Amino acid sequence: MPLFQTIQCNETTKLLIWEITESFEELLSKVVLKEKTQNRLNGMKSQLHQRAFLSVRMLIQEMGFTDHDLHYDEFGKPYFDCHNYISITHSYHFAAIIISHETVGIDMELQREKILRIADKFVDTEFDYLNQNVLEEYIKKLTVIWGAKEAIFKIRNEKGISFKDHIQVEDFSLTESRTDASLHFDNLVKDFDVHYKEIKSDNFDDTFTLVYAFEK
Repeated sequence: MPLFQTIQCNETTKLLIWEITESFEELLSKVVLKEKTQNRLNGMKSQLHQRAFLSVRMLIQEMGFTDHDLHYDEFGKPYFDCHNYISITHSYHFAAIIISHETVGIDMELQREKILRIADKFVDTEFDYLNQNVLEEYIKKLTVIWGAKEAIFKIRNEKGISFKDHIQVEDFSLTESRTDASLHFDNLVKDFDVHYKEIKSDNFDDTFTLVYAFEK
């Protein structure tokens, strides 16, 4: 499948989504990998993970970069040797990247009831505005909150940050597409502009939540 969706978030930020329908062999034939990346690919036990990994390289190529331009720091955070920031996510049959002149993070999650069982592990003050009696809305909002905290964690990527204790997501509506969030960690206080939307495909019944965040 070619590129699923392109979102021009602002003047210097572009988000690309790939729907992973190709085989491993088909994807591999369309990308050029440096030796370090090939070794990492070879070490992956899940072909689904391998296909997502290669789909990210397809997205990078769509933006005019190659695997040789993409690096990872000691914490696993991706970066380019230029002024562009990049963040990467993949979930089941979707992969996505966001590239920006601004500091940015991205996450994509499948909406599913499993999130109800782990809500206590990442939700704190947000329980004040969540309505647990409307199940579908509760799952959707929990997924936005998780995605926002994951995106913010990808931006800061510091050891010891707790989703529950250190990142707060302000109240929001599912009929809108943005909210605010903040990180309070040690002596650091940072505010974030959070955007979210649902992603659906004609090829699958699942619904996904896409979240991206900018550091203010």
